[in-house]
Formats: sequence, structure tokens, C-alpha cells
Amino acid sequence: MIDISQKEIWFVTGSQHLYGEETLKQVAKNSQEIVKGFNVSSHIPVKIVFKPTVKSPEEITNVCQEANAQKNCIGLITWMHTFSPAKMWIGGLNILNKPICHLHTQFNAEIPWSSIDMDFMNLNQSAHGDREFGFIMSRMRKKRKVVVGHWRDIRVQKKLGIWSRVVLGWDELQNLKVARIGDNMREVAVTEGDKVEAQIRFGFSVNGYDSSDIIKHMNKVSETDLNNLLGVYETSYELTPSLRKGGNKRQSLVDAAKIELGLRSFLDEGGFKAFTDTFENLGELKQLPGIATQRLMADGYGFGGEGDWKTAAMVRALKVMNYGLEGGTSFMEDYTYHFTPQKSYVLGSHMLEICSSIAEGMPSCEVHPLGIGGKEDPARLVFNVASGNAINVSLVDMGNRFRLIVNEVEAVKPMADLPKLPVARVLWDAKPNLEIAATAWILAGGAHHTVYSQSVTTEFMEDFADIAGIELLVIDDKTTVRDFKDKINANEAYYNMFQHRL
Repeated sequence: MIDISQKEIWFVTGSQHLYGEETLKQVAKNSQEIVKGFNVSSHIPVKIVFKPTVKSPEEITNVCQEANAQKNCIGLITWMHTFSPAKMWIGGLNILNKPICHLHTQFNAEIPWSSIDMDFMNLNQSAHGDREFGFIMSRMRKKRKVVVGHWRDIRVQKKLGIWSRVVLGWDELQNLKVARIGDNMREVAVTEGDKVEAQIRFGFSVNGYDSSDIIKHMNKVSETDLNNLLGVYETSYELTPSLRKGGNKRQSLVDAAKIELGLRSFLDEGGFKAFTDTFENLGELKQLPGIATQRLMADGYGFGGEGDWKTAAMVRALKVMNYGLEGGTSFMEDYTYHFTPQKSYVLGSHMLEICSSIAEGMPSCEVHPLGIGGKEDPARLVFNVASGNAINVSLVDMGNRFRLIVNEVEAVKPMADLPKLPVARVLWDAKPNLEIAATAWILAGGAHHTVYSQSVTTEFMEDFADIAGIELLVIDDKTTVRDFKDKINANEAYYNMFQHRL
């Protein structure tokens, strides 16, 4: 479901002919060694590809054209080993449409005090070569990641790893197809938005389908496939007695399995890697897809409830970003509060659709009434979520721009059991506290639907917002309402002033 094996990031080193062949040979040799070091690093998940040193406007433009045309190339890491006059880069940077990371490093870590001479100085000019390059990118208003430090430093490799994961997510969005099964939940505002502008800005497409499209695939489900999936349910989850063979609610589980097989077949046939549904447009589906949606998300699909296509796309993007990392990513919703004089918390949940990738322990598979939608009782996975740091991410359409809102949170163990709450749930402490976090979130226009991730951090989202050219608002332990209001007001002026250039 997520395959990054063919993706690559190009390492492009800048120099010029001024320094002569011997120096240029050493520049290339040093760059190749850096690339080898990155490719054996456990912190960088994407293959880094060495490209020949660029020394002229023509060579720079050519490598940028090649990067644009090469599907497997998802981004560039650039480094000025020597001084590379930045006017040479204007043509290439003007046409480059792949994300770029500016690595400000040098080959040697320390100054060789007893032997340093002008030959050494002429070779190792990153300190001012990269400043020249930085100027032209700032002058051209090019958004990029800047990483500073020695290339062998773990901190540098971790930052490059984060950026490379974000680039993987961005690359995923460029060809993502989101299936909107049914329409938006009626009269809801925040889940709506400009799908055309979203495709222009992010790359992903959103198109509508009917529940009857799923029914067609459900009607083709074989008894063998159905029984095999029921067997997976029986070994993967703790089934309540009523759902086991011979149980009085076994048919609900059978119906849920058939929905999963039909939905999965529909998505696979159409090349969709994200989808939405809504309980108001279920048609002939017997129940709202619960366990089906949870399991599809666990496999890497994006999902948004009630027609929320923006969140569905972001769930998929963050799942690609966190591929191979500990901790999961899920569709989420701020559901209810726990107010106390000492500390206040948020209980996050949804009707059914929380991804089991964030589950603590083996989920329980249960069937209960939903209470809304007028359909049969749906099967779902019920579990708590492990304690630890996480983020909630919301992408909203502000009319003249998209805004990305991030709240850092800490999941905590519930104060008591929840025997009568038959849904997956997580209790978290919103940073800096619930009063400030909720105030800031509401002022920002943040949605009630979010992407909850245990492995993706705020730094990922900073890089993503830069690549996408969108607004970012972060709510963390340093946030104050007064400063947050000022940030919103400043951003409003900035995006109105520079909208034509973003």
C-alpha cells in the first residue's frame, strides 16, 4: 500500500570553473562520499542520488529540467561546496517544480589548524558559498528547507530524514485520487472547500461517487474471500461472544466484512488511496462502514468522515510520511471535554472510524447501535490509545488560501475505564493547556476533524507548509492567546499582500 523503494532525492553540488580541474575533482569526490554516508544512515529513508557537480547556468538548468521530468525524483538537496555565483541558478530555480533542501555543511568537520592554507580555503568555501545561494533563493521567494551542520552529525541526518519523509508525502499528494462516497454532511461548513483550488495547490483530485458503486463490488464478493476475511477478524481481534460463530450478532460481522471487501475492491480498481463517506448517504449499505474503514486506514488509506476530503487527503499524506516509524496516524475528532479545577483534557474519538494503528494492545471487535443514520448496528474496533506525545493537524479553506493548523498534545491514560463507550478513543492534554489551545484553535478556524499522529511532529508540518506554500499556525507549549491573535492578523495582511506570488 505504501512503496517508497523507487523514490529518490538528488544531491546537487554547486561550484564553478574558476577553481580548475583538480579542485573540481575533489569537490565531486567529497560529494560522493557524503551521498554514501546518507545512504547508509538509518535516519534517511529515501535513496540519495549523486548528480555531477554543476558549474554553469546551462548545467544547472539541465539538472533542474531533468529533475522535473524524472518521476522517481521527488526532491533536491543542494550544497555549495565552493562559491557558486548565484545568478547562474536563476534559470534553473525558475523552472524547478520539485521541493528543495539547502544543506549548509562542509566536507571537513574541524579546521586543520597546523596545515590549513589557501588551497584548503579555496576548496572549502561553503561558509560563504551557501550564503550566496541563500540570497538568490530568498530574492526569488523560493520556499525551502535549510539544514545547517556537519553532514555526519546525527542531528543533521535526522533533519534531512524528516524533510525527505515530508517530500514523500508531498509526492504522494501529486497523484492522489480521493473518492468522495456520498456528499458532504448536510449544512456543515468546515468540511467543504474549493476542490479545484486544492488540486491546483496540492495535486490531489477529489471526485464524487455513490454507495451503489460499492454495492456493485460487494455483489461480486466470493464466499471464500468472505470466510477468509472473517478468519482474519477472528485471529486479529478479540471478538465479543455475540460476534463469534453461532453468536446472535454474527450476521452484523458478516455484513461488515462484505462491506470491507466491496469497498476495498472499489478503491483498488479506481486507484483511490483516500476516501470519505457519510452516514446520510449510505443507500443500500446495511451499516456505516466501521471496521472496514478502520482496517483500510491501518493499511495506509486516507479517510475523512462526513465527506471531509481535505482530512482524508492529509491522513494519507501523513501515513506516507510516517512509513516505517513507530506509532500510527489516524482520522480523529475532538469529541468531548474533561474539565477539572486541576487539569482539563480532550477525549478524542469518532462514531466508529479511528485507525487501529494507534491502538494500545489488541482491539476488541464489537457491534453496538450507532444512534444516528437509521441503519443496522455497525461492527467496529474498540480500544484505548497509548500515552505519549502526538499532534493534531487540521487543513481548512479560508477562502483566499489554505491554512494548516497544528496543536501539540500529550495522550494520557484515561482516569477510569469506559465500559459503556463502544468506540475507539484517546484522552489528551492539549498544549499549553486546554483553555489556551481551544481558544487558539477556534480563533484559527480549526476543524473538528483532524489528523492525529504519534510519529509525525510539528517540524514535519513546518516543512510541508513551506513546500505547499500555505499558511501554518502552531499551538504548542509556548502559545499565548495575545501572540496568537497577532500572528493571525499579521498572516492576514501577508497573504493578502503576497497572494499573487504564493
